[in-house]
Formats: sequence, C-alpha cells, structure tokens
Amino acid sequence: MEILQTIWIAITSENEMLAKIVTIPLVFLEAIISTLLFTNILKLNSTRKRELIYILSFSFVAILSLTVLPSPFNTFVNLLCCPFLVLIIFKTNIMKSILAEIIPYIIFFIVSLPLLKLFSILLKVNNMEPILLIPIFKVTYSLILYLIIFLLYEILLNHKVNFSSIQISKGPKNMILFINFIIGIITIAVQCYIVTLYHNVLPFYIILLNIIAISIYFIFSMYALIRTSKLEVTTQSLEEEKLYNKTLTILYDNIRGFKHDFNNIVQAIGGYISTNNMDGLKEYYSDLLEDCQKSNNLSVLNPELINNSAIYSILASKYYKANELGIKVNFELFLDLSNLNVRIYHLTRILGILLDNAIESASKCEDKLINITIRKDSKINRDLFIIENTYENKSINIDRIFEKGYTSKANEDSKSHGLGLWEVRQILNKNNNLNLHTTKNNDFFKQQLEIYC
Repeated sequence: MEILQTIWIAITSENEMLAKIVTIPLVFLEAIISTLLFTNILKLNSTRKRELIYILSFSFVAILSLTVLPSPFNTFVNLLCCPFLVLIIFKTNIMKSILAEIIPYIIFFIVSLPLLKLFSILLKVNNMEPILLIPIFKVTYSLILYLIIFLLYEILLNHKVNFSSIQISKGPKNMILFINFIIGIITIAVQCYIVTLYHNVLPFYIILLNIIAISIYFIFSMYALIRTSKLEVTTQSLEEEKLYNKTLTILYDNIRGFKHDFNNIVQAIGGYISTNNMDGLKEYYSDLLEDCQKSNNLSVLNPELINNSAIYSILASKYYKANELGIKVNFELFLDLSNLNVRIYHLTRILGILLDNAIESASKCEDKLINITIRKDSKINRDLFIIENTYENKSINIDRIFEKGYTSKANEDSKSHGLGLWEVRQILNKNNNLNLHTTKNNDFFKQQLEIYC
C-alpha cells in the first residue's frame, strides 16, 4: 500500500522531472496526430515508411530539445526542424514544408487555449502552469487535447478539406507573394506564442478574439494561396493547349497533304512495281516512311499520352525548337508519367538541359537526328528517359563533361557554357534514386536518365 500511496502522491503533486518523463510518450502521440493532419490536408506523397521516419525523427528532436534546452528555446528549435524534416523526408516543396508545420501549430493553438481556460475554470485556478507540472493532470489534459484534434482531423478528412493545389513557382511576383506568406506565418506564430504565454493574465474575451482573428487571417491566407495556385495551373493549361493546338494543326495539314497526294503516291508505287524497279521502290518507300514517322511523332505529343503537364510542356516546346532547326525527332513513349518517383521540378530541369544540349549538338551535324525513348525497365524496377542525338565532336571526353566550366565548344566563353551538365550533376547528388548514364558511339551521343522506384 505504501508503494501505491507513494506513486499516487508522485503523480498528483507538482513534479517537474516526472512531468517531463510523462511528456516523452505524449510527444510521439502529438507527432503522430500532426503527421496525420499535414499529410492528408496537404496531400503529400506519403508512405507508411516516410511517416514513421518523420515521426521518429521529429520526436527525437523534440525530446532532445525538451530535456536539454529551456523554454522557449526548445519550442523555437522544434519550429525550425519541422519544415526541414518534411522537406527532406516527404520530398515536397518549401511552401508545403512550411504549411506542414503551421497547419498543426494553428490547430493545436486554437484548441488548446479554450481547453486550458476550461481546465482553469473547473479547477478554480488562475495559472495553469503549476497544474501542468502535476503528471496526472498533464496526461489528462494532453489526451483530451489530442482526442479533440483527432476528431477534428476526422471531420476535415470526411469533408475532403485539403490544400493540395498550393504551389508557388519562381518569378518576381510569386516571390513577393511567398515573402508575404512567410511574414504572415511568422506573425501568426509569434502572436500564438505570446497569447499562450500570457493566457493566464489575459481576459478570456481577449483570448477568444485573438483566436477568431488568427483563424480568419489564416483561412483568408489559405484561400488567397489556393486561388493563386489555381490561376497558375490554369495559365499552364492554356500554354499546353496552345502547344497541343499547334500539334493538331500540323497533323491536320500533314493529313490534308497526304490525302491530296494519295493518288500520286499510289501511281508512283504502281510505276515502280510495273517496271519491277525494287531498288527505286525501296528508296521511295523509305522517304514515304519518313513522312509517316513524322506524323506518328506528332501524334505522341498528346497531353493524354504524356500525362504530366510539366513534362509535356518541356517535350513539346523542345520538339518545335528542334523542328525549326531542321532536326528530326523520333518519340517512343511506353510509360505512365503521372506517378514518377522523383520531384517533377528536378526532372524537368534535367530534361530541359539534356534536350537543349542534344538540339545544339544535332543542329551542327549533316544528319540532324534526336531519338527520345521513355519506358519502364521492369527487371530492375526503374523508369528510363533515353535521349540519343547525332554529334560532330567524336573526341568529346564523357568523363569530364559534368565538370563546372568544361565545354567541348572551341573559342567560347566558359562563363556561358559548361554549366548545364554540372547543374544536372548537382540535382543528381540531391536524389539518391537518380542516375545518369552517358555513352557514345560513332553515330550517337546517348544520355540515359534512370529513376529507381
């Protein structure tokens, strides 16, 4: 009985050390709920493995800062580490990494302050800080808080509330919007912290007014961001439609031309057959096949086949750039591009650089040709983007092309050349599942980008 009485006294009395000990499992529980909130609201590319890694990593940082650093420095450390961990583990953009922190933070703030006030009224105390040093009250308060937030999470999930479309691309106007967003987030965070710190001093109506003001500001900020993101998506869709309409126009003109010349083509083939001129027929057929291949390549440039907006825009724009330079481009697409295990921003940067290099190299050759193959290698479970092009400088050193400033171009400014493939190498170094295999033969220079699933 003495042991039970001792335990009861320990958990019902102020005990800062024991309160910190019982906080350790609560940290894991809070990390789990926070992860559920931001992964579902932001629709991150999440897996059980990634979620587990994040929960363990964040919990470790939170427990370490709690035991080593005094308040409020431990809170600031957690605030700084959260976006960084989300960025690294979930491979998302900076905007969503910051939102992954601020969304749970705002929700916890909105729920916790009224709950603290309710506890203070029920317990008839003005200051809850000493009460929260009592382990049994600390656990009770935390479990009720987590239960309320979990129920709120279920409501948001059932009503399909999410900010998955939020994405701010680069540009002066978007950078101003991004900076404004960061300043707003910092303002909200500081205001939340001040109110939490002085909740026992401030009147309840001031706390309530503050919660309402912050909630309204946060909701309107999210609304503005979502509208901006949708506007960018719409703009990008219009650009894709322009490219696709250009493709359809060229295809239509080719079909009209083919239809107009069909009788002539048939008569020409008949002439070769009637004279048994098989060599002439083979040569004629080869030219005819080349025209048909051009139409087939254009038919591949279809947003429904290339089902990734960013990749479609890159491939279509580079195709027309090559076409203007008289370069023949052959497409082969055997891959679903909607679910690639890579950040699309990184992939499009790599493809843009590789295709620009291929176009520049092929344009200097007598036989101007680029082959683009996108397929899956099921044996090794990887996706392949293969770009082959004819090239003039057969002595190019493929071991040095990724060095900063290295260029095979003679008498050219090294400041403006030799950076593309070096930038590609920097991107590859940031992604453990990406590899670029470079080879060459007498006919083609080949770059094979490998994305491991």
